[in-house]
Amino acid sequence: MISVDESVLKDIKEGLNIPPKPELLSRLQQELASGDPELNRVAKLISSDVATSAAVLKVINSPCYGLSRTITDIRQAVMFLGLDSITQLVTGFLLKQAFDEKKCCIKLERFWDTASEIADVATIIGQKVKSKVPVENLHLLGLFHDAGIPAMAMNYNDYVKVLGLANKDYDMTLVDHEEQHYRTNHAVIGFYLGSQWHLPKSMCELILRHHDHTFFDETIEPDMLLSMATLKMAENIVHSHKRFVAAPDWPYLKAKVLAVLELDEDDYQDIKEDAEDFLLHQ
Repeated sequence: MISVDESVLKDIKEGLNIPPKPELLSRLQQELASGDPELNRVAKLISSDVATSAAVLKVINSPCYGLSRTITDIRQAVMFLGLDSITQLVTGFLLKQAFDEKKCCIKLERFWDTASEIADVATIIGQKVKSKVPVENLHLLGLFHDAGIPAMAMNYNDYVKVLGLANKDYDMTLVDHEEQHYRTNHAVIGFYLGSQWHLPKSMCELILRHHDHTFFDETIEPDMLLSMATLKMAENIVHSHKRFVAAPDWPYLKAKVLAVLELDEDDYQDIKEDAEDFLLHQ
């Protein structure tokens, strides 16, 4: 089990360059915490950033959401999704903008393409299984779960080599390779980043433990189980689609994931086919 204590977080804070929480997100979170958040104020805040507004509308109107009508402005989006859910979508877009490719040793466009695909497939799975977890939360988890990777690429010039080693080695996880080289890993750093950006504690815990094979063996709050199962299934579908082989941890987790999502093999294959069709035509 991966865990962190204050000394680990202190080392990250003092030793690594981590993107600060964006001002727009701070203002949105302050509005939501005000006790009487106002829809029009939230819509105005988001609309003040043209790029963020466009990105949010693009996600909401994408095929993975499957809406029967087009959402044309942010006020409509806030009314349709609610304040918490719209903030999750804004957070996802701001995360992509937080890293400067010039300071990273990996290609961020390729990284975010994969993260976006996982987020979209997680949304599709959430809708197919009629998950009680808001699909915006699943989408943000899909985007944010590996956010520690660009953070490490921004701080370690040789990180691309470690990624390459891990991609060829199915006997050791990426986390194991990272620990061996840096005495930290992207799950811990992603947890720290999520905490600094004031993501919900449950989502930070999911980010921390998304490579932890013991997660499904413990007594876990149902929404967290559903979220993790959706993430792992989405990861595997995207990995299989891109590389024609299952994700490294899928053989260990498949039975537990399907049990949590209450799917049998036929259900899984149906959702997988739908998700792959979406990936082919997006």
